[in-house]
Amino acid sequence: MAQEMYVGIDVSKAELVVAVRPSGERMTLSNDRTGIKRLVARLSELKPQLVVVEATGGLQRQVVAGLWLAGIAVAAVNPSWVRNFARGRGVRAKTDRKDAELLALFAERERPEARPPADAETQALQELVMRREQLVEMSVAEKQRLHRASGTMRKELRHHIAYLEGRIKEIEEDIDKTVRRSDAWRRKSEIVRSMPGFGQHFSAMVLAKVPELGTLNRKQIGALIGVAPMPDDSGSRHGRRAIAGGRFEVRNKLYMCAMVAARSNPVLKQFYERLVARGKPKKLALAAVMRKLIVTLNAMIKTNSLWRPPCPDLSV
Repeated sequence: MAQEMYVGIDVSKAELVVAVRPSGERMTLSNDRTGIKRLVARLSELKPQLVVVEATGGLQRQVVAGLWLAGIAVAAVNPSWVRNFARGRGVRAKTDRKDAELLALFAERERPEARPPADAETQALQELVMRREQLVEMSVAEKQRLHRASGTMRKELRHHIAYLEGRIKEIEEDIDKTVRRSDAWRRKSEIVRSMPGFGQHFSAMVLAKVPELGTLNRKQIGALIGVAPMPDDSGSRHGRRAIAGGRFEVRNKLYMCAMVAARSNPVLKQFYERLVARGKPKKLALAAVMRKLIVTLNAMIKTNSLWRPPCPDLSV
């Protein structure tokens, strides 16, 4: 029986540092078309059970796409998972080679699920959505500076704010056109926006950042977004459960949507008020609304159903 191979790849702008377990093979390749081609050729010979890379701001995309097209199972994992794994093993030293070895060990021990990379259209939408978020963040920062600025700088700040707001509007139009070009996205957007509390910006965010929506069960979607409460119990002590991890950009938007839904969504308003009446802290009740929102939305997309008040509880 052939020995199972696991590969970790530390991806930087210039290089791919590769470690193979348990053979101990190491290689360093350029992070370009030639290097990726050589990587694919070698791993096609080794036939690894799984390859793991960190999701590092897009640097890993070409590597993941090349491996996936060659039929090699690859998982792009959250860097915090690997950091916690290293911490648990008492590993503190950090070099590119050690990172690659750690990723290979993580692949062997944790076996994260291999997922296909986003297609070109989804990547384009992701870039537009995240660019809008960056511009909004810059606009907010400039508006805060405007309140503290002296008279000589106020005109400059107002010009820049006006420019940023114009660019945000243009990006939003590009996002809308991109969504409308796809029949599947157009229908998903219609379902998302039919639910009180969800608007155009959240719809674009989930289309770009949660392509799995509608394909997972309630526990999986809650964990994916990071709204599943994590227990903190030990012996007779029962600590407060908290939500963490997951796709934080979506979770941050979901928090704002939950605040709106707790006031305007007839089903979720009743759900929120019932929790508060039972003595639950308002923030905890709001976290429960966040989970209910994403779980219900997942079920609506799975069943291709629009929100129709009073909507049944689809999260069951």
